[in-house]
Amino acid sequence: MTSPPAGHPPGEHRGEEAMPTAPPSRCTDPECHQLATQRGRCDDHQPIPWAGRDDKAARYGISSGTWRKLKRKVTLRDNGCCYICGAESPDPDNPEAEPHELDHIIPIFEGGAVEDLDNLGLACVTCHDTKSKAEAARANRARYGRR
Repeated sequence: MTSPPAGHPPGEHRGEEAMPTAPPSRCTDPECHQLATQRGRCDDHQPIPWAGRDDKAARYGISSGTWRKLKRKVTLRDNGCCYICGAESPDPDNPEAEPHELDHIIPIFEGGAVEDLDNLGLACVTCHDTKSKAEAARANRARYGRR
């Protein structure tokens, strides 16, 4: 075996690509023949975050009717504005506009109350997604004991 040229770390020779650690695999979707990019699936078949978790009764122990009533009360209280960035509620006549989402200010897993109006606020889709991802990361760290 020859030593690498000067200025190149071992394993990286000029004109050579790094060897993969495993051969590429096919997407786990039975109908798909694309190569997997991450989590064993191709880009088109990646799992949808929070899929199957929109059932408020299963997640929080309250009915969807109660959830809608709470959202209506918070919308009136906050004038339809996002409590994070202050964005106004989207135009209801615009079919492409996504309505603000009802959000627990203090997440349930961190001790927030499920139905307390003081712990509920409207969040625009962008703010809600960003906040939810940060909360999920904190929950995973707490669950697996990582810092």
